[in-house]
Amino acid sequence: MAPPPYATNPERIWHYTFRVLCALIFVFLIGPILVIVPLSFNAEPYFTFTKAMVAFDPEGYSLRWYEDFFTSSAWLGAIRNSFIVAIFSTLLATTLGTVAALGMSSRYMPYRVPIMAVLISPMIVPLIISAAGMFFFFSKYQLTQTYTGVVLAHTALGIPFVVITVTATLTGFNHSLTRAAASLGASPVRTFFKVVLPLVTPGVVSGALFAFITSFDEVVVVLFIAGPEQRTVPIQMWSGIREQISPTILAVATLLVMVSVVLLTVLELLRRRSERLRGLSPG
Repeated sequence: MAPPPYATNPERIWHYTFRVLCALIFVFLIGPILVIVPLSFNAEPYFTFTKAMVAFDPEGYSLRWYEDFFTSSAWLGAIRNSFIVAIFSTLLATTLGTVAALGMSSRYMPYRVPIMAVLISPMIVPLIISAAGMFFFFSKYQLTQTYTGVVLAHTALGIPFVVITVTATLTGFNHSLTRAAASLGASPVRTFFKVVLPLVTPGVVSGALFAFITSFDEVVVVLFIAGPEQRTVPIQMWSGIREQISPTILAVATLLVMVSVVLLTVLELLRRRSERLRGLSPG
């Protein structure tokens, strides 16, 4: 996008300088991720570019690491555990976070500021502290090394994302709609499902996706809470780097990047839909 015709020379210089800075920041953030993708097709068991890869020799590229991933019982078990934990923790976090956000959006809610601080504290407190606290708390009730304990721990980490996104959606919510539904005889439950929920669905789904990503990507808490049977993909990758270095990790990382891109695309589409519903032009 070129600067406007009436822009002065300093404004033009800043216009292009700003774009160069943004491009450098983008490369700094995305560069390490982009390096992983071609390395995952390396025909040799190395984490560096071979001469054949640099020369674009077809013999230097292979799908052997992807084949190793899809034929490994350890990796497939980790994928299964990650999806089981992520799905159930997302459902719990979305339900509890949505209810909490609805309560926080009410003007009759007392002590909203301190309660909101408590709800989003898992995002602020260092994960190592949260993981240690969960370990001692869950150990008391024998929830460590169980799927239940891992799901509950991931639920606690996902709730803040749901609360923030749903609360942001409710900021522009027209409460006269709920009052109109009540005046027409609708019960609170019917009003929620027929009026409130359809309008806040983009925020709920966005929060659910953030909770899912947080659960699927969590390492520290799983190290404290999970046992060998609850090993997830991040733990499998961590163990693979420490115990047996294999480019299969790069193949898994590439697949996870693709999943993240899809989820971020869905989030952007939901954001645009939310703005259209609220009468704003998507930007």
